[in-house]
Amino acid sequence: MYYLLSCFIGYILGSLPTAYILLKKARNIDITAAGSGNAGAMNSFEVSSSKIIGLLVLVIDALKGLLSVYLCLLIFPINFIYPALALFFAVFSHCFNPWLKFKGGRGLATAAGGAALLSPLILAMWCILWVIVYIFKKDILLANIAALILTFLLIILSVDFIYKFTFPAADSDGLLIMFSASFLSLIFIKHIDPLREIINKFKSPEKR
Repeated sequence: MYYLLSCFIGYILGSLPTAYILLKKARNIDITAAGSGNAGAMNSFEVSSSKIIGLLVLVIDALKGLLSVYLCLLIFPINFIYPALALFFAVFSHCFNPWLKFKGGRGLATAAGGAALLSPLILAMWCILWVIVYIFKKDILLANIAALILTFLLIILSVDFIYKFTFPAADSDGLLIMFSASFLSLIFIKHIDPLREIINKFKSPEKR
């Protein structure tokens, strides 16, 4: 029952179609049919040319993850698995939104919001790696993908250390790795199309 409640909390909060609602109300734009079709902060900014709209989408999407974890921590204050499940399902329903015919965003903001409470060290690692890659490549999507992969590798290599910075403490190293792999893989799936575009860009000069 507790597992189902955690999943339900995350799924409902994560499914709030932030970008779709804001773009429809502010600009009468269907975000799922404009730009990249991604219902997230980056596409919202690019489609609307409004930093305010992009920032609002980013903040609200992050709050969906944060609230999912926070509510579960209020109900189950000493169990890692319940807020972890809530965060996973918040990211899942954001990425594959039931109100948008299972279209959605890429999940980074929602995951970051929840990780800020549940595992701030993992969030900090991802942010640092993202900044480093972006400085060298100046490509947001490439930085997203590289930071995801490198973060997971660092988690595996230093899980004993990261384990100490989960709140509440994860039940085991294995559970922490499984939790991290689950939501990082989910976000990575939403980056497959951008990854293909990046690979094609690298290949195109060789064809010439």
